[in-house]
Amino acid sequence: MRRKSEHLVLAKMLQRLAPKVGARVVLEPEWNIAGQIHYPGGKGKRASNRYFRYNTLDLNSVGASDISKDKDYANFFMHKMGYPTIIGRTFFSDEWCETIGSRRDIRAGYRYAKSLGFPVVVKPNSGSQGVGVFLVHNKRELYRAMRFVFARDRVALVQRVVYGKDYRIVVLDSKVISAYERIPLNIVGDGRSSIRALLREKQKGFIASTRDTQIKVDDIRIANKLGHQELALRSVPARGYRVYLLDNANLSSGGDAVDVTKPIHLGFKKLAIKLTRDMGLRLCGVDLMIAGDIRQKPKKYWVLEVNAAPGLDHYVKGGKAQQKIVENLYLKVLKSLAK
Repeated sequence: MRRKSEHLVLAKMLQRLAPKVGARVVLEPEWNIAGQIHYPGGKGKRASNRYFRYNTLDLNSVGASDISKDKDYANFFMHKMGYPTIIGRTFFSDEWCETIGSRRDIRAGYRYAKSLGFPVVVKPNSGSQGVGVFLVHNKRELYRAMRFVFARDRVALVQRVVYGKDYRIVVLDSKVISAYERIPLNIVGDGRSSIRALLREKQKGFIASTRDTQIKVDDIRIANKLGHQELALRSVPARGYRVYLLDNANLSSGGDAVDVTKPIHLGFKKLAIKLTRDMGLRLCGVDLMIAGDIRQKPKKYWVLEVNAAPGLDHYVKGGKAQQKIVENLYLKVLKSLAK
């Protein structure tokens, strides 16, 4: 049986909300991930259709969306406009190096990482949902991470590590719709269960809450993270001891969300709104690493990336308050698409 797609959250929600703005949604019936939003018109307005696929809505321009998908290009333009971005450089698979006549291969990536100083972050240049994001501490880990990336993307980013709290701010048409802190996959020891068993219990909790996240226990990043803490999946943490299993905080990787929509500082609201506008977007997920707290005036922070199709599938299942926030967001989106 085909596993239910986690992207059904958006499609079904749009289908349910559309009549509230006088529209209707037609879903492609086999996979339910692509749809047409039909606005019938009336009162001098012509009928029109808008489309979506997965989390990509017919709202942002194609050029701005494509730039946001390319982390290196997006960082270039954000840095050019004065936003604090993370120092990094792209490197290419052997096949792509040969195609474009470049020497920026995996060996050049290692030399660059040494110049930055380990640890460094390695990630796909066009990836999403935290897939293939590695914190690497030495040559062996870097080569393994870059080969993993090159099996899926011909361009890898090597970046300096920055430390702080990870936040996502979602902006729609010059207004912050939601903001939440993202906490990496973790478990809390009970003094008798192994980390593997605790992860199984966490997975059961996801299933019970209808959250579609699949924890990949055999993920080499989990083994690396545990190894650097002198732990393994068989280890039994003491009661109350929290163990982090990944460095990236994406909800799709098993991370948790703490809603900060109400207490977010006005300075960060203005920052996210301005960045969204400067990147030519109407709907945007702004990811920040903050050396401090989002409730306080902006001081030291970095823009991790911007996302023109911010997935809220996991966030919406955090509780009734989060569900209401997401429903209000997509009601506004449906109204905006009619313009």
